[in-house]
Amino acid sequence: MTPILLALLAATIEPIPYTTPDRLPDAAHLLSPSRIQLGGWLGNRVALNEKARLLNVDVEPLLAGYRKKPGSHPWIGEHIGKWLHAATLAWANTGDPALKAKLDAVVAELTACQEPDGYLGTYVPEERFGLFRGADWDVWSHKYNLIGLLTYHQYTGDARALDACRKMGDLLIATFPARRSILAAGTHQGMAATSVLEPVVLLYRATGEQKYLDFARYIVTSWDEPNGPGILARLAAGKGVDEVGNAKAYEMLSNLVGLCELARATGDRRFLDPVVHAWDDVVANRLYISGSASAAEHFPKAHVLPNGVGANIGEVCVTTTWIQLSMQLLRFTGERKYADEVERAAYNHLAAAQHPAGSDWCYYTALEGRKKYDAHITCCHSSGPRGMALAVQEAYLTTEIDGRTAVIVETRETSRATVPTAVGDVVLDQRSEFPRVGRSTITIRTPKPVALALSIPRPWWSPRQTVSIRGSSVDLKIRPNGSVLMTSDAWADGTEIQINLDLGLNVIPGGVSNPDRQALAWGPFVLAYDEARNPGGPPARAVGLLPVERAEPKPGDALEFAIPVVGKDPSKPTTAAFVPFAEAGSTGGAYRVWLRAPGVPLAEAASLLAYAEESRSRGGNVDGSINDGDPESFVVTFDDRRPRGGEDWYAVDLPAPARVGRVVFRHGKTFHDGGWFDASKGRPRIEVRREPGGPWEAVGELADYPATDATHVPDLAPGQAFELKLKEPTSAVGVRAVGTPASGDAPGQAFSSCAELEAFSE
Repeated sequence: MTPILLALLAATIEPIPYTTPDRLPDAAHLLSPSRIQLGGWLGNRVALNEKARLLNVDVEPLLAGYRKKPGSHPWIGEHIGKWLHAATLAWANTGDPALKAKLDAVVAELTACQEPDGYLGTYVPEERFGLFRGADWDVWSHKYNLIGLLTYHQYTGDARALDACRKMGDLLIATFPARRSILAAGTHQGMAATSVLEPVVLLYRATGEQKYLDFARYIVTSWDEPNGPGILARLAAGKGVDEVGNAKAYEMLSNLVGLCELARATGDRRFLDPVVHAWDDVVANRLYISGSASAAEHFPKAHVLPNGVGANIGEVCVTTTWIQLSMQLLRFTGERKYADEVERAAYNHLAAAQHPAGSDWCYYTALEGRKKYDAHITCCHSSGPRGMALAVQEAYLTTEIDGRTAVIVETRETSRATVPTAVGDVVLDQRSEFPRVGRSTITIRTPKPVALALSIPRPWWSPRQTVSIRGSSVDLKIRPNGSVLMTSDAWADGTEIQINLDLGLNVIPGGVSNPDRQALAWGPFVLAYDEARNPGGPPARAVGLLPVERAEPKPGDALEFAIPVVGKDPSKPTTAAFVPFAEAGSTGGAYRVWLRAPGVPLAEAASLLAYAEESRSRGGNVDGSINDGDPESFVVTFDDRRPRGGEDWYAVDLPAPARVGRVVFRHGKTFHDGGWFDASKGRPRIEVRREPGGPWEAVGELADYPATDATHVPDLAPGQAFELKLKEPTSAVGVRAVGTPASGDAPGQAFSSCAELEAFSE
């Protein structure tokens, strides 16, 4: 079925209005996804999200835990609700009958699993809702079933879905606090369980039943119970998000989204103002230039923004929920800063976590290192598609200006918006050369002259914007922020509006978090140096920028730029290919966003192996580095098998011989199923290669490595160092550590890990 036909089918899909009105009115309103067709670069990613991911997800493992309890892991129940949410929005956008058929089948299967008391989870009866040990993700799974089924009901009118939500809501009310505080039913000081606030408020909005609003208020008061997260109280007192609860980012942001819905339902700004404070705090102190937050899934201290793989930054669940929160505040206020952050996240960290083919996702996405895409069932693989589906609705918003319907044109991509007006549907058809050129033309299609206002915001990444109009007499005003407001009581069919932006290369200073570094951006796209696109070029960790004032995209379909750089030798500048962070690493290469600023020398490395060519016996599933000077960045050899020959090795090859007198191996990370060397048959040994391509020769063993075995988890700290001092220094062009990997509690496989392999002359 062609995209045009799908769009025509989608044109009739409108959400059911809520039973209760907005008590705190929105300044900007979302259009139904069916009224927006998004093309261009981001539109392609959105389309792939539907076709390559949502339509092809095997839902059987997601439903299995409901059919036969218990589920395979404690939070397996969250995935089907997340899929329903994303897939419903995607279907509303395209009208794809195949996706609708899959949605209908999943809803029928899921609701058939609901028990008479309303329970729709994956736990056995004696371990439900945190009333028993190990059941602390049960409310969380009900939360996502509520979100998914309420969204499905909103766009289909399916009464069965709403009835299932009522039953879940009634069960929650009967359980909390009658049997126990809801804080005891979720991890992270109860923030996981209390994030059910959002769909509980939406259930009230959909039914008008006061008991659900009363329950939402109870959830908020529970935060102030002993050992509670104190979300409202701490934020209202001006605390940073790192001082709220245990600073767990995903769960906290989910609660803040719920507070926005509660403010909208009640009209009480006490629920909203602390959310605005939290959002401002994240932007000022904890947001990456790629539009995401979190390290190791928590909000760090102010300006502590590690970039590497080992820091586990930018969890996809955080990125998606950050987009949700920013869209909530954009709706409330219409303020530019919220739209800016949705755009920043969508074009960068969200898209960077999605494989360009659209099917696989990363869990975390570092700003330097290698990306690990896969198709696993994880919270992030279920959250990312929701973020992509939500991004559609930010492209065009509506509001009212001087009594006229007004359209806010947020996107500069080729796109189409169908806007309801007093004279019928008016179409804004935008044809764009973005992201290669900052020029687009909007053509208005209207059945008769129409009173309308158009707001064309100036994007945060463009210093200037000009607009010209042909075909209608229009009152045009340029606001102080560079946005253009156009009003007319008689917009004519065929009117054309041309928008011109300064789309160019921007240099971003590293500031407090990345001193002596710079990053580059093209419009909203953060750029990255990708080793795989620069064969023969310097390794990413050795690249330094040279002064650059402008650049243009290379010819071809890919968005790629030629940028002057230096490597290890500053006297030998070269030109390197840079691509959007969203594309970097997609072919397996190491990449880096923050690079040495012009004139900053490459740090003098004590280790002889720094910046040289590294390798290991097996690729593993963690892609850090073993010679980047960062012991938090590590690699493993895990491939769910035992190694051929029984041993693992980690090697660094030098471009020229060096005098080696001492070698240090730093342990990576210990896991329940391996990550260390089994020393029961001999401690790890160090080998050297004396000439390129020559044999490896043992020069000693790491005598201070503990007496480990294959199965018992040792007490090894991440980055812990073990040393071999050679009897006499030797000339080498390669150094490697070799040992037998451990299996832990999974004897069918074995793997090891390494954080750093270092060599010194003395």
